[in-house]
Amino acid sequence: MKAVVIDGFGGVDQLHMQNVDNPEVGRGEVLVRVCATSVNPVDLKIRNGSAAKRMGVELPAILGRDLAGEVVRAAEGVVGFAEGQRFMAMANGTYAELTTAKADVLAPIPDKLSFEQAAALPLVLLTGAQLIERAIKVEAGWTVLVLGAAGSVGRSAVHVALKHGAKVIAGVRASQVKEAQFLGPEQADGDRADRFQVIATDDPKQFEKLHDLDAVADTVGGPTAARALKALKPCGVFGTVVEPPPDAAQHNVRVVRLVAQPDASRLYELADEVARGEFTIPIANTLPLDQVQEAHREAESHPSGKIVLKAA
Repeated sequence: MKAVVIDGFGGVDQLHMQNVDNPEVGRGEVLVRVCATSVNPVDLKIRNGSAAKRMGVELPAILGRDLAGEVVRAAEGVVGFAEGQRFMAMANGTYAELTTAKADVLAPIPDKLSFEQAAALPLVLLTGAQLIERAIKVEAGWTVLVLGAAGSVGRSAVHVALKHGAKVIAGVRASQVKEAQFLGPEQADGDRADRFQVIATDDPKQFEKLHDLDAVADTVGGPTAARALKALKPCGVFGTVVEPPPDAAQHNVRVVRLVAQPDASRLYELADEVARGEFTIPIANTLPLDQVQEAHREAESHPSGKIVLKAA
């Protein structure tokens, strides 16, 4: 099969399309033909070497965490997977024509979603949802500040927090405020719109008004996260998908760093909500897999949406 392989860490020139052996199907696994995948920040960090050690990556490596494709065959004893069925998952090695995944991480693709639409979802949906549900453990009535709310993980976090009955403050750059007004309340039920507001986190005057927050859902880190930490009430919760602020331990708050895990049932629920139009994960561009270097260049420019790679 053809796959995108890196033999070293560095720039986009490390990404090479080449022929490799088909993956072996192990116990409890399903062989999937990859129809589409997408680029996530973790792919960029593994490729440039900054996250390779933390992620346990050994070279040569095939990148890619999002999977949308068709079943080729299942391992002996694995039931419920017929050839040609459409599935999605948070998996590994998806910059390829074929990959394997444990059967229990595969979720059916909702009928209304194309492979390309589905490929943009797994990692960001599960990361955003687990940031709210597992790291923060949100409760109805809480006030939650979501940093980086206009990003794909942030959008997912906003949606899930609102569904759980929280009051959500979407923290975005000043240039994103207008766009962020449409993150959730358009399809609001009851008081949902009254539980949602947007602030520009790069405007000190807006940010300084924040205090006594129950929780912060951080997807950006850096100085913005450090300022948000100070806006938490005593014993509040700071959940993050990146490095927490260096002085986080000095504050009287609970700090939780999340590493997202596969969850097929939750992924299907969230993808179905996307299919029904409850919220969106924008796609900035779709490119063929053999243009992966250009895809990484575009992803590094922080586009307003995911970069999808069409593999088949």
